[in-house]
Amino acid sequence: MNITIVARKCTAGPTFQAHAEKKLAKLARLLGPDSDQADVKITATAQKNGMTVEVTVRFGGMVLRAEEGAQQINDALDSCVDVLVRQLRKNKTRLEKRNTVSRFDFTDIADEAEEDFDVVRRKAVCCKPVDVDEAILQMNLTGHQFYLFLNAETDHFNVVYRRNDGGYGLLVPERE
Repeated sequence: MNITIVARKCTAGPTFQAHAEKKLAKLARLLGPDSDQADVKITATAQKNGMTVEVTVRFGGMVLRAEEGAQQINDALDSCVDVLVRQLRKNKTRLEKRNTVSRFDFTDIADEAEEDFDVVRRKAVCCKPVDVDEAILQMNLTGHQFYLFLNAETDHFNVVYRRNDGGYGLLVPERE
């Protein structure tokens, strides 16, 4: 695994890096023999009430992400790795069916009941071209956490969303 550690408003020393490598070895075992091609980005941020750690794993055309907070940086990292392992376990059969990630080694994961995604509501939306500021305004007016819109500048569908830190994010489509 290619591990990159970014520390914001704090220092992540060699002990944290060693702890991260040890914890991510569990994830590498689940990813299989090609796990050395995985790119892992760990972002540690000091907050007023503790530490926040975000772990993003890019492997085989898929992205796993977890963000957790705790008083200690190592505890937050442990929680993130647990979330990532849970994500792999929960979606193991779906991942096995995909051709691009069929190289995962799921033999050591206990079988869990596969749940189907149940679409309970389908909604058609009218997408007139608007700019990003107008889309954020519409999202706030509807009270939703995200808003799909046709970007007037690029003529592509984009999504704006409300972030946990109070800011806004913009999802832009990109081909691999």
